[in-house]
Amino acid sequence: MIYTLPIVAVILSFIFVYLLRPKKTGSFKLLLAFSGAFLLALTLFDLLPHVYHSLEPKIAGLFILLGILLQIFLEFFSKGAEHGHMHHSQLNPSFPWLLFISLSLHALLEGIPIETDSSILYGILVHKIPVAIILSFFFISSAIPLSKTILFILLFSFMTPIGTYLASNIPAIEEFNGELTALVIGVFFHISTVILFEASEGHQFNLRKVLVILLAILIAFYI
Repeated sequence: MIYTLPIVAVILSFIFVYLLRPKKTGSFKLLLAFSGAFLLALTLFDLLPHVYHSLEPKIAGLFILLGILLQIFLEFFSKGAEHGHMHHSQLNPSFPWLLFISLSLHALLEGIPIETDSSILYGILVHKIPVAIILSFFFISSAIPLSKTILFILLFSFMTPIGTYLASNIPAIEEFNGELTALVIGVFFHISTVILFEASEGHQFNLRKVLVILLAILIAFYI
């Protein structure tokens, strides 16, 4: 299940967009806000205590900060696709290698903590679905050929399970699991907080989004 669900989530998201062809992505903002709050809450409730229990506090904090910096660096190439922030101008008919490499590294890292804490899988799934929908929307609406779009989506869908597999079978990754998990926490912190800040729409109060965020936190608390 931990290997198949991320693949199925991405592929079904693409099929949904390809078949229904939504005209705009604005309707997914609530889902994106839910995913950001859910991922942040699960990170705080599950991953963070585990890391601070297994590592010296300053080492844990250092790797969390490195994860934040790593995600900032990756977004120079992905332009924020990890939190659903894309523009048509980013896409041209050639295969978007920089976008693919950036998102693939991000997805590989996501798979590492699943090996020791399966509950974070739900946070990653809820995060992947709106991102995969928005990615699919922009690819299908762009000049990129459908064959390249399908190839991108298929390869991208396998990255998180590959990360989980490597974490389970590579001794070096197992040995430094705590440090790598702290790195992933930093990545999650950056992505989830950016999603929540972007959901504020010019810092205007939006009751629906507040309720969605509270619901996400509540569900994460009881998982």
